[in-house]
Formats: sequence, structure tokens, C-alpha cells
Amino acid sequence: MFQEFKQFISRGSVIDLAVGIIIGAAFTSIVNSLVNDIIMPPIGLIIGGIDFSNLFINLSGGGYANLKAAQEAGAATINYGIFINAVIRFLIVAFAVFLLVKQVNRLYKKPAGPPPPPPNQEVLLAEIRDLLKEKSAAP
Repeated sequence: MFQEFKQFISRGSVIDLAVGIIIGAAFTSIVNSLVNDIIMPPIGLIIGGIDFSNLFINLSGGGYANLKAAQEAGAATINYGIFINAVIRFLIVAFAVFLLVKQVNRLYKKPAGPPPPPPNQEVLLAEIRDLLKEKSAAP
């Protein structure tokens, strides 16, 4: 069993997957900073100074100044602002992965397969041509 595990873990695809996960984790922190620190502040300013991470619906009643205060009080909340941030993060990551896959596919062009067979008409015409050649060559 140990030998099988050693073979599995030493495959190139497993190592590639591990590298991808590590780079993905690092990329996630960059995307989080991009969304939270660069994209969301101007959007919040445009729509009236709203901080999306503080948008919530209080289900417990009472008024709270922000989400942190509601959570500290133990209020049940629907945190739709955090959800909006997560959706934006997902779209950015999905777009980046799309661009990456598109570029990788461009680099690795598929080898050309065998040419398609000629149409039946050309095959029949070639057979007729060959028969005519045989007839004219025969004495």
C-alpha cells in the first residue's frame, strides 16, 4: 500500500495539482484585496458611500450601526453585502481562469489528424479514370 501511495504521489499530475492549489491560494488573497480595497470602495462611493461589507438585514429586530455590532450582539442577520463581495470575487477569479485557459489552449495546438476522406464523387471519378487508363493501355 505504501508503494502504491508513493507511485500516486510522485505522478506529475498530482504535483501539478499541488502547485495549482498553492498558486490558487495566493491568487485568492490578491483577488480579495482587489475586490475589498480597490473595486468596492469606488462602487460604494458612486452609490452613496455604502460599504457593501456592512449591508445586512437584521432578523432579530432592533437597530445596529453596522454588521459587526449586530454580530457581537448575537443578532440573526442576512449578510447580503458580504455575498455581493463574494460574487464579485468569484467573477474576477472565473474571468482570470478563463483567460489563463484560453492562453494555454492557444499555446498547445492540437496535432492535425489525418485528412478527411475524399467525397464519394471523387472516389468514383478516380476509379473511372483508372479503368479508362487500363483499357487504353491494354492491346
